[in-house]
Amino acid sequence: MVDQSAVGRSFTPVTARVEPGRLRYFLNTLGEQNPVYRNADAARAAGFAGTPVPPTYLFCLEMMDVDDPFEMFSTLGIDLARVLHGEQSFVYHAPVLVGDTLTFRPRVTSVMDKKGGAMTLIGIRCEVTNQDGVHVADTARTIVVRNEVTS
Repeated sequence: MVDQSAVGRSFTPVTARVEPGRLRYFLNTLGEQNPVYRNADAARAAGFAGTPVPPTYLFCLEMMDVDDPFEMFSTLGIDLARVLHGEQSFVYHAPVLVGDTLTFRPRVTSVMDKKGGAMTLIGIRCEVTNQDGVHVADTARTIVVRNEVTS
């Protein structure tokens, strides 16, 4: 079971490039038709220096380019079969644009037991910087671990 000693634990940074083809696939999968995300002229007309990404794309981009997608789970001794996705959020500090190279730095920010120990909620915050070292976003997610409860 994961405990408070995990708080502050960092994991291997992930570097990912925002590629137009991958973004288009993501937009098509979602059915997102907003021209700001698909057309550089529409993006510039909306005040962007290039084509931006939609808010949730960062979560997918980090997952697609991580070398070991299970590093956090194996490091913390979590059985993947017991994991549920709790929630996610995004705070942008600057636009993320097609062509950017991003670095994601994930770390555990909280561990909380619920339901008498039947579940553990693990908070993960990820600072995202671009190729110029600009802090462009913070992502947060909650991982729910269903624990074995013995009576």
